[in-house]
Amino acid sequence: MSQMMTGKQALLEMLKVEGVKHIFGNPGTSEAPIIDMLGDYPEFQYFLTLQESVAMGMGEAYARATEKPSFVSLHVDSGLANGIAIMLDALNTGTPMVVTSANYDARKINETKTDLAELVRPATKWSVELNLPDQIPSAIRRAFIEANSHPKGPVYVGFTANALEGEAEMNIVPSSKVHDAYRPDLQAIGEAASLLLAAKQPMLIVGDRVSEDHANDQAVELAELLGLPVYQSRGAEVSFPTTHPQFFGNHTLRVARGREVLEEMDLVLAVGMDAMDELFYWGDIILGPNTKLIHIDPIPGRVGRSEPTDVGIISHCRLGLEDLLAAIKPQLTPALEREIEARKAEVTAEAAAKRKAFDDSVAAKWDQKPMTPARMMSELADAIPDNAIVVDDSISNRATMRHYFQGQKRGDLRAFRGQSIGGGIGTTMGTQVANPGRPVFGIIGDGSAMMTIQGLWTAANDNIPCIFVICNNGMYRVLKVNFDVYQRDVLHQEESAGANLPYSDFPTPFDVAAIASSMGVHGERITDPAEIAPAVQRAVASGKPAVLDIVIDGSF
Repeated sequence: MSQMMTGKQALLEMLKVEGVKHIFGNPGTSEAPIIDMLGDYPEFQYFLTLQESVAMGMGEAYARATEKPSFVSLHVDSGLANGIAIMLDALNTGTPMVVTSANYDARKINETKTDLAELVRPATKWSVELNLPDQIPSAIRRAFIEANSHPKGPVYVGFTANALEGEAEMNIVPSSKVHDAYRPDLQAIGEAASLLLAAKQPMLIVGDRVSEDHANDQAVELAELLGLPVYQSRGAEVSFPTTHPQFFGNHTLRVARGREVLEEMDLVLAVGMDAMDELFYWGDIILGPNTKLIHIDPIPGRVGRSEPTDVGIISHCRLGLEDLLAAIKPQLTPALEREIEARKAEVTAEAAAKRKAFDDSVAAKWDQKPMTPARMMSELADAIPDNAIVVDDSISNRATMRHYFQGQKRGDLRAFRGQSIGGGIGTTMGTQVANPGRPVFGIIGDGSAMMTIQGLWTAANDNIPCIFVICNNGMYRVLKVNFDVYQRDVLHQEESAGANLPYSDFPTPFDVAAIASSMGVHGERITDPAEIAPAVQRAVASGKPAVLDIVIDGSF
């Protein structure tokens, strides 16, 4: 039944029926009508952030953790623009978010008034700006449907003052779930099964969408059935148990060994990811002429987009892998099973040797000062509680971090998955808000942390009891590492200036622990690895947010 109400009330009533509990925001004058009315809606918890990237980072992580659209409220055009980087990341990686901001009176047509919907259109699935109050319920309903339907992603709804303050007859009806999980073409599944059974050196690469489609178990079953070595692309979510004996860690073309592995394979099965997607240009075609590619992904337009694909399948990841397993099992002969067992033994031994080689490579510098990233990560991994969720924004130390921190299932290990840095603090807080019963540790590079250091105030203000662990190496180390790769491997220069790249060092050190204390968060600066475990215990026992500012070596 319709009832008379203002647009701002209709907005909050729609959020209530959509099941929204948390609003992540940074308000401005144009949003004041909404903020003022929040006093009448105690069921909403508003997290006040001091910079829009923090609100966006919290919302992005919260949406991934809850698997429901988050609601983020920004300010007109300036605040909205500050959120675009993470909005674009959410679009590219499929995070459901409803982002809003308010505009000025629609009658100010002859004055400066930004077209907000047009501003963010390239970074959203759908964007709209509303001028009338009775447009709000249906637009919000559509926004939640759009955000949560494949391909998931952020949507934007803007409100003029006229829409918020005007009155109209409103129908408050929530969105309904769109069932969009779809099975693959069975002929394509048959072709993929035949190629997999004929391959002598196949490999499996899984992406985040395997986890998002709850296909981890099917990926494990397929890997064990065929004795496949398994890599993960990027790895913002756990899409394969990291302790599995056939797991080799993250795959990247930026590492020479990552490119060499592809040359050794005669078939690559890529599931739930953008195949061969990387920062640098490694050529128009990555795989060799004798390497087949099977690509399964739920998002139309991603399969076959950048790499020639022998069998491309648009499908929900779990349903696609289920059908692939069903097609393969009846075709396994005793001879094939013996061949697979031999391959599995070889793969398992190689994965174990890879881990041992890493441990051997860091042993010589184990006791050096300042401590190595490996020593820091080892001590930290041993100290955190068993039920902790770890957020990875370790940037250039990611490979080392992933050696020591393990994830068995979705949610154990989560990464900020942006192409730019600066999202780790918001991601850590959003993950904690979504998981109030588990301790959350964010492992964050110092350069990334400083981009959104204001987020520590929000942690203190709302008592979000996450623990921020800062990898303080005094530099933008990721710039040096990437420039080294670019010069040596892309440009094929014999010598690289990566280690001495100008404007990538912080000659005036960051005392992040002191900054944290100034914002109301307990901070400890740590230079001795023996102090890591006691500091972790103190932070967890406090039940409050804390910063562990760990000084580490940045050389490479």
